[in-house]
Amino acid sequence: MDAIRIAGVSGESVVDGPGLRYVIFAQGCSHHCRGCHNPETWDPAGGREITVEEILDGIRSNPLLQGVTLTGGDPFLQAGPLGELALRAKEMGKDVITYTGYTWEQVRDMAGEDERVKILLYNSDILVDGPYIHDQRDLKLVFRGSANQRVIDVGASLESGRVVLVDW
Repeated sequence: MDAIRIAGVSGESVVDGPGLRYVIFAQGCSHHCRGCHNPETWDPAGGREITVEEILDGIRSNPLLQGVTLTGGDPFLQAGPLGELALRAKEMGKDVITYTGYTWEQVRDMAGEDERVKILLYNSDILVDGPYIHDQRDLKLVFRGSANQRVIDVGASLESGRVVLVDW
């Protein structure tokens, strides 16, 4: 079973997506956005390792969870094990939200070259994309930090071939 390097988890969150969510803070980020909310996640060697199965056990332990949120750091830097986690969470009936500092276009292109990225993308219901831009910070935005970041319906976007936004 693959291990994931994480900064931490939150077993019950209402601020990282709709409903009650299990949140995994992936360790490692190359974006280094000015004003980042989680700069302690930047170092890919930081945090601790945990298995996908251990995280799934945590998700299974709470039947009230609506879904799982993958954030960080950047989950796409650990696309293999986090893609497996997203797939298994979906099999459990949970929705998956993935945050990334990459844009939709970058992730889509990466998915064309890396099966692990494709699995993570295709098993994400919602993708919140783009780097945090401190000059575009807006506290009125729901579930994101700066106005450039988009809340994307992954399935609808893949099906239509264009970005389909979710209005939260």
